[in-house]
Amino acid sequence: MTDAPTAPPPHPTHRSDPLSPADDLRRFREESPVSEISYPDGTAGWLVTGYAAARAVLADRRFSVRNELRRFPVRSAETELKGQPAAPGWFIAMDPPDHTRLRRPLIAQFTMSRMRALSSKIEEITAGLLDEMAGHGPPVDLVESFAKPIPSLMICEMLGVPYSEREQFQQNTETMTSFTSKPDELVAAYQEYYSFMDRLKDRKRADPADDILSGLIAADELSDAELIGVGLLLLSAGYEPPANMLSLGTYALLRDPARLAVLRADPSLIDTAVEELLRYLSVLQYGVIRAALEDVELEGRLIRAGDPVTISLPAANRDPRRFEDPDTLDVTRRSATAQLAFGHGIHQCLGQQLARRQLQIGLSMLLDRFPGLRLAVPAEEIGMRDDMRVYGVRELPVAW
Repeated sequence: MTDAPTAPPPHPTHRSDPLSPADDLRRFREESPVSEISYPDGTAGWLVTGYAAARAVLADRRFSVRNELRRFPVRSAETELKGQPAAPGWFIAMDPPDHTRLRRPLIAQFTMSRMRALSSKIEEITAGLLDEMAGHGPPVDLVESFAKPIPSLMICEMLGVPYSEREQFQQNTETMTSFTSKPDELVAAYQEYYSFMDRLKDRKRADPADDILSGLIAADELSDAELIGVGLLLLSAGYEPPANMLSLGTYALLRDPARLAVLRADPSLIDTAVEELLRYLSVLQYGVIRAALEDVELEGRLIRAGDPVTISLPAANRDPRRFEDPDTLDVTRRSATAQLAFGHGIHQCLGQQLARRQLQIGLSMLLDRFPGLRLAVPAEEIGMRDDMRVYGVRELPVAW
């Protein structure tokens, strides 16, 4: 009698260091940049941990992003709702030609003139928040006082969302990205989100302004359902990742006084430091997911048509074959511009330049305003958002 074949291991989740990827990702990458894993529903699939392999998959249209084909690598409400096509307008879960048709009108809205105007707005918003922090006095929670409001205010500005309504979309976004949400909570959050954007779309049609949603309505290339879906996608994607990068990036710098001192001594390094923080932290902690549309050979492994594939951005961004001494935060690292935090290929993040500007302006103004900025509690007491798709800190008490 022969032994039954051993099931592949699951995607690793445990972190012994809050600023490092899950512990076993390095072992996976050292053994092979493409490894077999088990998905929560019992499906066998693949985990890509090598940088070169990750770029290859992200640029290869033989790997689909379609919702009904993909599997999420850790258990969540999303694993219970698998198999459903993407909602109208939700182009990040669509392949061409649908993806191309929906993304093209948005590209026209992200003009250089609008980006310049938004940079000025980021500076204005950041200055106001820093004034409020100074007026309040230490300690303050940097998450609530600084990291959340900057992208929240910016996405409201871009879409024409009244800032008084921010708490509703923030809560719904967090429900939809939490691994602890139940399927009915996920559905309810989406329905509430949808109704919110439906009302906003009607207001913009009746009273247009200089914002992206009004511009999309004027272009008249999308159905009402697609307008709503695109608006929801921008609202969620434009809030969660930059908010968590601002707070987690600050935590990483404050936890490493030597690196922070280098940046303080040469503020012109801020752009390089932001790229390095994006590489080092990789807040999409379980990366991005695909499904093979046909048999593909990758790094000597045969991926069969239909197999789910997870591209681990945290592992790829720490690959020593691409980044020297990758587990060290180095704010002078010029090669960090090659990081994959925003993805690669046709699905690369549309709003990445705006996200960069929020991080560059936010961090530089924060460090300039408070030269003595420090953690108000021991670093090990900072709680992490490890039960969310976008990794970060729950609270960040700081003093100066």
